[in-house]
Formats: sequence, C-alpha cells, structure tokens
Amino acid sequence: MIGKTISVKGEITGSEPLHIEGRVEGAIRLDGAYLNIGPEAIVKSQISAREVVVRGSVNGSVNVSERIDIRNGGSVVGDVTAHSVSIEEGAYFKGSIDMRRTEAARQPAQPVPAKMTAPKPAEPVRAEAVTA
Repeated sequence: MIGKTISVKGEITGSEPLHIEGRVEGAIRLDGAYLNIGPEAIVKSQISAREVVVRGSVNGSVNVSERIDIRNGGSVVGDVTAHSVSIEEGAYFKGSIDMRRTEAARQPAQPVPAKMTAPKPAEPVRAEAVTA
C-alpha cells in the first residue's frame, strides 16, 4: 500500500495487488495483479495490470488484461485498453477506449444447421353442390 502521505517518483513493478492512496508519478506494471487507486490518490502514470479500480485521479494510459472500473468521484484522462470497461455516474473520463475482444468473440460464428421437416400435404377437400 502507498499511503496518503507517501509520494513515489519512478517505476513500480510487481505481481501482487497494490492499493494507492498517495501520489505516484511513473510507470506502474503489475503483471496479472489488481490495482486500486483510492479516492485521495493522484497518479500520473502509464498503468499495466490485470484489473484496475479508480476512485481517485489517473492521468495517463491504462492497459488492463481484464477490467477497469472508474467509480463515482474517480477520474481518468488518457487512453484505456481493456476487455471490460465500467464508468459509474459521477465519474470523469476523457480519452479513447479500445475494447479487446475475448477469444470466443474472435471466432467467426458457425452456422447452426436447421432441422426442417417438410409440411404434411393437406387433406383433399370435397364439396357438394347445394340446391335451394
């Protein structure tokens, strides 16, 4: 955890979850890990992680392998690349979003063979003349 009174300038790398409440300036690479940007945090960084939740301020690109959540009060100014993006009401986002498709979505749709049976022929209709 990077506390409210801590300021970090430089690169942060790791493979375990990280919670930021203070200030960070520099690249953050958390391979396969979760990053939580707290409500008081100010982050100026290129971020790479599995999942990111933003309640504070992020200025820089965010590249996540799964999901980014920008919560009420959170702010992201920069480009986002993710499989899933959630922006709550009250959050701020300025930038572009590149949605990665899952492997299943990349596969072309396979036609489903339709089982069609021919309709049964209609019964013949017999009519008789009516005399009045």
